[in-house]
Amino acid sequence: MKITDITVQSFRHMSNTVRDSEGHGHPGPEHEARSTMVTIQTDEGVSGYSFGPMPKGTLEGAIKPLLIGQDPNYREKIWHAMKERQRLNLATLNDKHLNTIDLALWDLAGRAVGLPVHKLIGATRDKVPAYASTMCGDDLENGLATPEDYARFAEWCVKERGYPAFKLHTWQPPYDGAPSAKRDIEACAAVREAVGPDIPLMLDPFHYYSREEAFYLARELEKLDYYWMEEPMDEHSMSSYVWLCQNTLLPICGPETAEGKMFTRAEWIKAGACDLVRGGVGDLGGITPLLKVAHLAEAFGMRMEVHGGGPGNLHVLCTMAFPGEFYERGLLHPFIDWEQPKPWLHKLDDPMDEQGFVHVSQDPGLGQAINFDYITDNLVERY
Repeated sequence: MKITDITVQSFRHMSNTVRDSEGHGHPGPEHEARSTMVTIQTDEGVSGYSFGPMPKGTLEGAIKPLLIGQDPNYREKIWHAMKERQRLNLATLNDKHLNTIDLALWDLAGRAVGLPVHKLIGATRDKVPAYASTMCGDDLENGLATPEDYARFAEWCVKERGYPAFKLHTWQPPYDGAPSAKRDIEACAAVREAVGPDIPLMLDPFHYYSREEAFYLARELEKLDYYWMEEPMDEHSMSSYVWLCQNTLLPICGPETAEGKMFTRAEWIKAGACDLVRGGVGDLGGITPLLKVAHLAEAFGMRMEVHGGGPGNLHVLCTMAFPGEFYERGLLHPFIDWEQPKPWLHKLDDPMDEQGFVHVSQDPGLGQAINFDYITDNLVERY
């Protein structure tokens, strides 16, 4: 089997999520947005699909020269070739581009043999408990504007929808009064009171707090019996995380956004900069490197929490014998209906039952139920 072509379809759809000046998502007025689907085609008529960024210049200048004519089953070879090409081309070939291609290759492999990706890799389970992961704080009335708003939403997520755990993303700039470690703790305390003592709770706060502020957060979260905290400081300062881990009993999860793929995660584990390690397909460049981080964590007897949702992360979670505990479902908000499938999909990628388990698709490949007619009818550009 050989790769014969790679195409990108950009299509329009309606969205009710907007971005603030710092890039954080919030509910907003319905507006037209665009998404892209990448298709990898082969000479045997089998194709693989994924949704993610792929600019025309990156496709033509970096991806096609590496992939056309290659056997798509040589995913490891292809991924390393893309990673090495990044050395002098990070501006045009980032980890999200690698992720888009790697997901499409895994999807193609599963479709070729009629297996879902987690079973192609080697499955351990078909469902994973989820935690409700909120959007960042806002100033919307009855949204996530106050500690009481977080408490009310957490109570609904846990007691009405059935989530077994809950994570707060608190207020970030540009909102007035943000960041505020004291306000973050007020929200965390309100959530603990609302859901009771037995629900695992996590915090993902402002990412550039000082050591003193991060230590204050950790100390107060210990009192509230929180499960873990992630990225309260700039992750380029690994020594700050070593210091924090040494000075708190609260488990610290990381790194999340630090560059360097599995190499950076190995250095953090070795240095004692995290108590549980973090990584997702979008952070690392696909399923191929995420598996490496999962195995790394397992070798050290360390939990590995997968960052973000989506089919790639879910399939990897269903291959992990030990490290991965939860699927991150969201980002959630009182004004967003997460149970409504995206218009280019016939069904949800991450359906969750009443017991709080997300079920992975049993269809071949990534198992996404793509509405190809919708994409064709709303096509903006194809290249």
